[in-house]
Amino acid sequence: MSLLLLALLSLASARPVVRSIKSADEFDRLIAKHATQTGLPVVVDFYSDGCGPCRQMAPIYKRMAKEVFDKAVFVKVDTNRVYELSSKYAIRSIPTFMFFLGGKKVNSFSGAGEGQLRQMTEQVIGRAERENTVLKKESLVKFYGKVDGEKTQEAIDSVYKKCAEMSKGNKSGLCIGSPAKELARKLKGKYKESPLLEKRFTEEDQKPKPTTTNNTPKGDNNKANLHLATKEELQAEMEKRLEAEQDEEEEEEEEFDSWVSSGFPERVTIIGSGPAGLSAALYAARAGLTPLVIAPPLGGQLQGKGVDVENYPGMINVTGPAVVAVLRSQALVYGALFETESVLRVDTSSRPFLVHTNSSTIKTHAIIVATGADSNWLGVPGEYDMRGGGVSTCATCDGAAYYQRDVLVVGGGDTAMEDALVLARTSKSVTLVHRRDTFRASKILATRVIQNPSITVLYNTTLIEILGQDSIAEEEEDVDLDAHRQKVVTHARLHNTHTLETTLLPVSAVFVAIGHKPNTAFISDNPIDFSQTHPGYLQTFDKTTRTSVPGIFAAGDVSDWMYRQAITSAGSGAQAALDAERWLSEEGLGNEEAEFEAEMLRELMGENEQVEDVGYNAYEDLGAHVKGIKESIAVGSEL
Repeated sequence: MSLLLLALLSLASARPVVRSIKSADEFDRLIAKHATQTGLPVVVDFYSDGCGPCRQMAPIYKRMAKEVFDKAVFVKVDTNRVYELSSKYAIRSIPTFMFFLGGKKVNSFSGAGEGQLRQMTEQVIGRAERENTVLKKESLVKFYGKVDGEKTQEAIDSVYKKCAEMSKGNKSGLCIGSPAKELARKLKGKYKESPLLEKRFTEEDQKPKPTTTNNTPKGDNNKANLHLATKEELQAEMEKRLEAEQDEEEEEEEEFDSWVSSGFPERVTIIGSGPAGLSAALYAARAGLTPLVIAPPLGGQLQGKGVDVENYPGMINVTGPAVVAVLRSQALVYGALFETESVLRVDTSSRPFLVHTNSSTIKTHAIIVATGADSNWLGVPGEYDMRGGGVSTCATCDGAAYYQRDVLVVGGGDTAMEDALVLARTSKSVTLVHRRDTFRASKILATRVIQNPSITVLYNTTLIEILGQDSIAEEEEDVDLDAHRQKVVTHARLHNTHTLETTLLPVSAVFVAIGHKPNTAFISDNPIDFSQTHPGYLQTFDKTTRTSVPGIFAAGDVSDWMYRQAITSAGSGAQAALDAERWLSEEGLGNEEAEFEAEMLRELMGENEQVEDVGYNAYEDLGAHVKGIKESIAVGSEL
């Protein structure tokens, strides 16, 4: 044990790019440290693993943290794990970003807004740089000694004390920031010169420092005095080392699955990374097709299920994100490639097909569409205005923010039942409204809802309006950033379709669960068949995943309007990969990159009559030459 501790204490690690907060006490210590020792602002991301927008913002947040690493500290708080902080800072929706400076919250906003995050980060960094000023008492004494020799020490102390007290919450006893600048300005107006202002925190103070422990006694350089460190200090040091190691592993994981175009058409491109897309990736990868999976880091419906997944065979006591993570890792092991982009459109007018993303155009022989379906909205007044302020379609994402509050769920299907049951665990009360007199949900879920004492069911009832009020972030006297306004839900106006009565129900949140819309807009401009009975869903034929366009296959909720289950999506994903593999074989479409490389090697080797005698180096040179030709082709395709 002593050797392990010695090894840990001998390591040196700098501050991680993004630090994960494990407890409220750790958070408070971090805020206090940067308020008194570095002066750096702290940017906090309140998130949840089961929240789609949170996962969308995660890579953006980390990239921004790297960009301003020396100017701000970035930390993440899991609202489910550190619920004390969620309650303390009244987190109503996630993701929520808060900005701290000098130990105080100075700004915040909710939602997946990269522009807003960037703007507010730049603002708080700018403010930190402007306020990184101190007027030391000795400088003030020296100044008065020069310009006003009659000023007593008592009078100077009084002036300095007033300056230090002008900044609310300043416990340092120093004249700092704006008050220091203002005092210097006034003194210059009176005496035609001003006292010396200095930087409170130097670049050395703000530079991330390695954590080291040096308790080695003089004269003995080979033995560490572990007895000088307390048990708590050793434990904290171990946690810090493990956290830094975890951050490094996460960075390596992010780089592992990056995709780079070879200049040749992909054999199979899978659009979507839910159970359907990842199952298709696994089967296609095991068949040696090296599939490319294109999907943003938003996740699908299963990705948004923060509660346990009870109906996926072989998975016990695991959440939706955990299931998706396992599927993704398995596909990676067998050679699937991932591109975290959004597909804007697909062009099937030529062969190979063209897949247009945010940043590139990808050629591919076959496409598996596995983009799933998004939740529908009601379109009632107040619904759009208060998204992020109490209106949501994801109970598992946002439900924890409404602990012991009254909430409303709209819908009558399985999704509505699941949301009501999830919310009943943490909310004060749940009201479920349905426009008909019976549920269309499965019997077992409907029975659970009806029998739950925390859930009230209102049949033959519709939601016609969501009402709210402006919530203004708490203002402080020394905050010069714009106050953040967020309209939050306070009531729901309900209409009974039988009695025609209208009632006003006090609630803090409204969760809409009324069905889904398939994500097929990006392919709708192509001559491909859609379902006649269920608009927007891709039509498949002959009990396969084949669509009306040869080479395009549909898997999961994008073509399944009936079952819409994770397990059925995964099954159809496997079918799509098998169908695509069979179609590629029928069309004689093999691995063009490998065939090209083999052909080039044969030609180059044939030109050398002594190839059998030249040995390993000649083969190595030939391989390098082929690689150069392939890179030229890739560059040409980019141009």
